[in-house]
Amino acid sequence: MRILFTGGSGKAGRHAVAYLLDKGHRVLNVDQTPLDHPGVDNRIADITNAGQMFDVIASYAGFDELEPGTGVPRFDAVVHFAAIPRLLLTADNECYRINTLGTYNVIDAAVKLGVRKIIFASSETTYGVCFADGERKPDYLPIDEEHPVVPEDSYAMSKVVNEVTARSFQRRSGFDIYGIRINNVIEPHEYVQNFPAYIAEPSQRRRNIFAYIDARDLGHMVDQCLVTDGLGFQIFNASNDDHSVGLSSAELIDRYYQGVPVRQIGERQTFYSNEKAKKMLGFNPRYNWRMYLDDNGAVK
Repeated sequence: MRILFTGGSGKAGRHAVAYLLDKGHRVLNVDQTPLDHPGVDNRIADITNAGQMFDVIASYAGFDELEPGTGVPRFDAVVHFAAIPRLLLTADNECYRINTLGTYNVIDAAVKLGVRKIIFASSETTYGVCFADGERKPDYLPIDEEHPVVPEDSYAMSKVVNEVTARSFQRRSGFDIYGIRINNVIEPHEYVQNFPAYIAEPSQRRRNIFAYIDARDLGHMVDQCLVTDGLGFQIFNASNDDHSVGLSSAELIDRYYQGVPVRQIGERQTFYSNEKAKKMLGFNPRYNWRMYLDDNGAVK
């Protein structure tokens, strides 16, 4: 597939781009900073500028596409990850403005230019737990895509707005537009670097609902979204299968979630349900922290 990927230079994006390239896709990365990766074409553009988004989505991906003399090819898909990536990096209203206006511009241009597959990054923060003022417990466990989304911060608010925006574009166009509520992204080196501390003090992971998504598995999920057609508008949680700490589900519930209704859940099964993605997309995460550490956090 010929894919335009916004935000491919970021923490999550660069691993997803690498995965897509390995699968044989062609990727044009649109970002403020180029991605230095073999086989990636880059374009510097601002997602808040509608004209720039229309231009890059209607553009050549590289010099080789000039050779056939048949005009500009159409992108098969747009993957939109570009955003202010979290709270407390910019002014709150600037975070909200960039994320909402940028997503509107990208989807608007993609739909009007006839790109029938659009994937966009939403967030675990939409559930209102991650960036709450104080402790906010889930309504039930495990959290699935039907759980209420009532965030309190500008970043998570922007992601909820983006989901509504995407749903509206899908209804008008009939195209496939899928949102991925991405949990805390973990790069391969971070298992040895960070997880011993999480295992020693599990409360560090409470705001992430004790969950995570390996960056490589996120690339796999994006690819599964790309190759799965006909689902219309959908939202999918993205997480790995297990907890990010050494405690069992029962121990975590006893320590952190007393009084929270719990549906059937396995001994180490994530509280951030990925069952919908498994069922509808064929998502099958491969990586976990136990490949690198033992249950006490010691390096294998």
